[in-house]
Amino acid sequence: MAPLATVGILSIGEMGMGIAKLLIAHNFHVVTNIEGRSEDTHARARKSNIETLPTDISLVEKADYILSIVPPRDALTIATRITTAFNAAQGKQTPLYYLDLNAVSPRTAREIAALFQSSAPAIRFIDGGIIGLPPSPTSSSDPSPSSNPSSTNITWRQPSIPVSGPHRLNSAAGTPGALELAQTLKLNHISDEIGPASGLKCSFSSLTKGFTALCLQAFTTASNMGVLPLLLQEAEMRAPGLLKAARVYVPDMPPKAYRWVREMQELAITHADEGGFEGGAGPGEGVFGQIANVYRSVAEETVLGEEKTERRKRGTSLEDVASAMGEGLQSKRRKVEEGR
Repeated sequence: MAPLATVGILSIGEMGMGIAKLLIAHNFHVVTNIEGRSEDTHARARKSNIETLPTDISLVEKADYILSIVPPRDALTIATRITTAFNAAQGKQTPLYYLDLNAVSPRTAREIAALFQSSAPAIRFIDGGIIGLPPSPTSSSDPSPSSNPSSTNITWRQPSIPVSGPHRLNSAAGTPGALELAQTLKLNHISDEIGPASGLKCSFSSLTKGFTALCLQAFTTASNMGVLPLLLQEAEMRAPGLLKAARVYVPDMPPKAYRWVREMQELAITHADEGGFEGGAGPGEGVFGQIANVYRSVAEETVLGEEKTERRKRGTSLEDVASAMGEGLQSKRRKVEEGR
C-alpha cells in the first residue's frame, strides 16, 4: 500500500524515534537528514526503517511535512536551515508544513514564525509542543517496520501534542495525508494564534522539570549529610505520591539535562512575557534561570552528564543520582578551594 505521505523528522532522538515508529506503523514514510550525527543516531534510523537523506534540500523536496523535535537551543538554527534549503530546492509541487514541536517560549515560536514569513512564506508554519513520554506500543503485537504497517491490533501510548496557528492540518487541502497525520498524532488545535501551544508546553514543563530540580537538590543535600534514607522514609509516610513521581522523574533526567538548560531559560522567558513574573533568559535570572543552573551542573560538572539514553551506567535510581550529583559538586568545591 502506498504511504499516506512523507514526513521528515529532525531529529531522531528519543522522542523523534518514538514518533517515527508511530508514523511508520500507520503507513507514513519517514525521512530524515542525520548528516554529522552520532553513530547511535545512524544505527537508530537504520534499525527503524527511516530513510536517511544526504541534505536538507533533498529532505525539503521529498517531505510533505517536517517535524522539528530538537534541543531548544537548536530550534531557530533548524528553522533557518529549512528556509535556506526550501529556497534552494527545485520542483516542490505540494505545500510544505513545518511543525515546530520544540520546548520553546511563545516569544521564540513567534520569532521562528516571523523567519518563515520573511524568508520562505510558502512554508506553512505550525506552533506546537509535546507533553509526555515518546509514543510506545501498549499491546504485545510487533510494531516493527517488518510487520504489517496497517495492522489495527497495535495500540499506542502517546503524548499530548497541542498545536496552534492559522494552519489546521485536519482541514488542510493540497497536501496528502493531512487529516490522517493529525489523527495519528492526535494533534489538538487550541488556537489560531502562534504561541499558545508553546506556552502550554512550557507551563507543563515548569511543573515536571521544576519538580525534578527541587527533588535533585533535596535528595543530593540529604545524601551528602548522610540522611537520605531518613528523608525517603519521611517522604514515603507523608508524601508517597511525590516520592513515587520522584523515583520516575529523577533517574530519567541525566541524559536529557543538557537539553533542559536552554529549556529552563525558555520557561523563564515564558513566565516573564506571558505571566508577568520577574526574570528572563539571562544566566540565573528568576526561578527558572536558577533551575537552568541546576541542570547545567548535572550536564557539565558530574558523571551524569555523560549518560546516554541507549547506554545507562550511573543515575538509574534516585539514590545513585543523588550520590553522583554530590560527588560532582564536592569535586567542584575542592577545585575552587585549591585554586584560591
